[in-house]
Amino acid sequence: MTLSPTAFGYVADLVRREAAIVLEPGKEYLVEARLHPLARAAGVADVSAYVAHLQSPAGRVDHAAVVEALTTNETSWFRDREPFDVLVSHVIPDLLVRTAARRKITIWSAACSSGQEAYTIAMLMAEHVVPKGWQVEIVATDIAPSMVQRTREGSYSQLEVGRGLPAPLMVKHFQRAGTQWQVSDQLRSMVRVQTLNLAAPFPLLPVFDLVFLRNVLIYFDQPTKQSVLSRVRRVMSPDGYLFLGGAETTLGVDETWHRTPVGRLTLNRPRPQVDDTSPPALPHRMPRTVVGATPTTSTLLSTTQRAN
Repeated sequence: MTLSPTAFGYVADLVRREAAIVLEPGKEYLVEARLHPLARAAGVADVSAYVAHLQSPAGRVDHAAVVEALTTNETSWFRDREPFDVLVSHVIPDLLVRTAARRKITIWSAACSSGQEAYTIAMLMAEHVVPKGWQVEIVATDIAPSMVQRTREGSYSQLEVGRGLPAPLMVKHFQRAGTQWQVSDQLRSMVRVQTLNLAAPFPLLPVFDLVFLRNVLIYFDQPTKQSVLSRVRRVMSPDGYLFLGGAETTLGVDETWHRTPVGRLTLNRPRPQVDDTSPPALPHRMPRTVVGATPTTSTLLSTTQRAN
């Protein structure tokens, strides 16, 4: 049974109000597919009946489950590859210089889904930063409590580790646990996980040297994008880095960011709050070799031919 415009409108309004996610007309199929398991669990006939249930006083307790069901949780290890190559070749060398006094780098993996992005970053930090004596803190957040729990557990199926995780890094940083692969204690010690709604006021957060906010803004309208970028900027170091998804940009959205192209990628950095508006300098040296005898990130990724 196809959702009526009224029923779809109710769900779209609910998701927009609670998570600022925009569901345009034409996404009825998505709503039906995502809400069907919830309808079945609630013991109602179909999704239309479930939406009617949501509008009753008793159905309000299910609103959070609806928002979580309609949140996209697509992810993989080293997703899109290039951001992580640029992290190794440009960003890490610069951060090692800029944080030399405190010897600590703080990173935010926003909308972390089931944790692959956060632990990908942790692997690179373990290869390039930790051996130099730096402390690394990665804050991984997501709006969905189930994704937060999965990230905290750090346990992945064979199918999940097969999506972009280079075999040498899997052997080095994961242990077999029955049918699952468990992230090492070293990586888990770097990652602190919490629930966070990007569209709502942020809780108390540390000052970040690096923020990964990838493939999130595409789901928001323009005012929400502006609001999120503004609040992200306020929790970043003045010389920090912001990574967005390939289809996302600060251009025409928030002009308080410098945009520096590096290959096909654009690095976003906060503009200075003084009259000097020259862009922050990137490091001249671009080391490409992972600490020790481990192959470069690019080499590791190319051997799998799975990174997407």
